[in-house]
Amino acid sequence: MPTRIDHLVIGAANLAQGAAYVKTQLGVEIPVGGTHEKLGTHNHLMQLGNELFLEVIAVNPNGQTPARPRWFGLDDPHVSHALNNQPALLTWVVNTQDIEALLNKTSASFGKVTPISRGDLNWLFGLPGDGRLLAGGMLPYVMQWQTDTHPANRMADRGCRLQQLHIHHPYPDWLDTNLKAIGAAELVQIHPLDKATTPYLEAVIATPGGEKILRSR
Repeated sequence: MPTRIDHLVIGAANLAQGAAYVKTQLGVEIPVGGTHEKLGTHNHLMQLGNELFLEVIAVNPNGQTPARPRWFGLDDPHVSHALNNQPALLTWVVNTQDIEALLNKTSASFGKVTPISRGDLNWLFGLPGDGRLLAGGMLPYVMQWQTDTHPANRMADRGCRLQQLHIHHPYPDWLDTNLKAIGAAELVQIHPLDKATTPYLEAVIATPGGEKILRSR
């Protein structure tokens, strides 16, 4: 039951802002994706490698307000205020072939397994009831696709490839323990920070214009 990086998530105040951010940071146009009716969001999507992709997500102003807080912390006032100023790398997502078994192996809370769909795609997602980012986005969400092939295979390929994901954290041993519990410790590079420092993500991406870095701060 291997755990793999599934996608990176950039949050934005709106999709136009998010797409412009990707254009500025990576030098490519990221195409429109679709709508998550259940969670009141919509996205843009593109490949970042084999069965791996980048998502820009925002609150859908034309959608219904969900009965629960939106995922990825989009209803958190601190997150939404920051995204109003500038889009940012919010978090990362890993996939597994058996999400129930994987989450039963850890004592940390990765959310409740919830069925989600977008168009003809269906998946299971570890969704916190309050929609929060897990450990401020440093711990990944866990999901399981219910498809024959990974949907990244049919996304636009703009020539961008994820090279490495770095997590800078003041409690690296704690982070490593929780990532090991879901088989994800080997997927990232963990770097220690001073105890009073805010953790952050860095995604190193090869682009047609050279190597670029997306950051969560």
